[in-house]
Amino acid sequence: MRARNVEGALAVHVPFALFPSPYPKDCYDLAWQLQPLFNELVDKIARDEQFIQTVMESIADVDDFTHRLYVLYKETCNLSPNQKIWMALNRSDYLLHQPSAEATVLLQQVELNTISSAFAGLSSRTSDLHHYLANRTAFFSASSKNTPDIHASDFPKNESLSGFIDALAKAWEVYNVPSAAILMIVQPDEHNIYDQRLIEYGLFEKHGIPVIRCSLGDVLVHGKHTGTDRRLIVDSKEIAVVYYRAGYGPGDYISEKEWTARHMLETSMSIKCPPVVYQLAGTKKMQQYIATAGVLEKFVTNPEHVALLRSSFTGLYPLDETPTGMNAYERALKDSSNYVMKPQREGGGNNIYSSHIREHMLKFSPSERKAYILMDLIKPPPFKNTLVRNGVAINAEVVSELGIYGAYISDGVQVHMNQTLGHLLRTKMSSSDEGGVAAGYAVLDSPFLQ
Repeated sequence: MRARNVEGALAVHVPFALFPSPYPKDCYDLAWQLQPLFNELVDKIARDEQFIQTVMESIADVDDFTHRLYVLYKETCNLSPNQKIWMALNRSDYLLHQPSAEATVLLQQVELNTISSAFAGLSSRTSDLHHYLANRTAFFSASSKNTPDIHASDFPKNESLSGFIDALAKAWEVYNVPSAAILMIVQPDEHNIYDQRLIEYGLFEKHGIPVIRCSLGDVLVHGKHTGTDRRLIVDSKEIAVVYYRAGYGPGDYISEKEWTARHMLETSMSIKCPPVVYQLAGTKKMQQYIATAGVLEKFVTNPEHVALLRSSFTGLYPLDETPTGMNAYERALKDSSNYVMKPQREGGGNNIYSSHIREHMLKFSPSERKAYILMDLIKPPPFKNTLVRNGVAINAEVVSELGIYGAYISDGVQVHMNQTLGHLLRTKMSSSDEGGVAAGYAVLDSPFLQ
């Protein structure tokens, strides 16, 4: 990763766990099984204009960023011609929930990321590291009383990097212009550049597909539409796929120039990964709506699939002025220790925990409060591991968060791809609330299944 605040360093190793971490096989298998269902669910939600309108207009007046995305979405709805093929590289994140040592361990979804799902590249490399140590050294041998007896056969395959590469190549193939390139939208001073480069290099080496990197601010300088057919041209190359690794938060839009660039991209005939409507489908408010009784069933008709999806839902509540919202508000004021307050934001560091919930609840007006949702606090079982950051190893009590990657490409009728691709395991000190690696809270890890 590019160095931040490390004197004399241009790059630092990605923070990682020295040992792979134990993970229950049944929970891992369930997460893997759920991913195609979540992929399809996102697409069905996104193609229901009335449902998108209902959910987004409930928060549009109190969340400026989400409102701008929603306005952009409405501007793309009735374009002609219009690109109906949409692509997602999703990641569904889970914590294990075990409130007491005697309780059954449950897999509970934290969130569903529908834009800029990071670390497919470096998570694969972390799996390779632990696999190498297990195969080629005695580092994980039970002969050492300080380490568990871990074998390479305990590690699930992690093909997230090759999965991302092949999925983007599939979208490029569906676009069907052999001379076209893929445009990767990145932040101007990208910290996580090497994770992105692994995908870029893999696309060219395996499929011969060139990748152009560009920030939103530079899109207007290097890009243009061809005319009424609105094909996107960047640096004289037609763009088959726009792959967003930026654009997920307000900080990516420092001026109107970035919004104009996003409009140019979204209204082009390139396949977007993801289109802005998928980004809306991944908001926390949407997550809370879908968990409401009877709503999931509107999009998923198979009872077994409904049961599987609902098994991963934790308690999710609105904070509006409805009876349900007021009930959640009063419960959190009385005892906030069992909740998390979440805004409509991607990336680490945005959630509100514990006693801070009451502080913010009392500060916010009722209209400001409805921009958030309330979620039951998931309580994962702690264990011991060694975390390595900037060359320093720390032995600590930790917890892990599992992410499962999935790819989806469809025009609403024909599904070109719906696959589970691989995993990301992030491990952090049990005393830390947030869990982002790039945000500085967690390290990359690998699961060994038990």
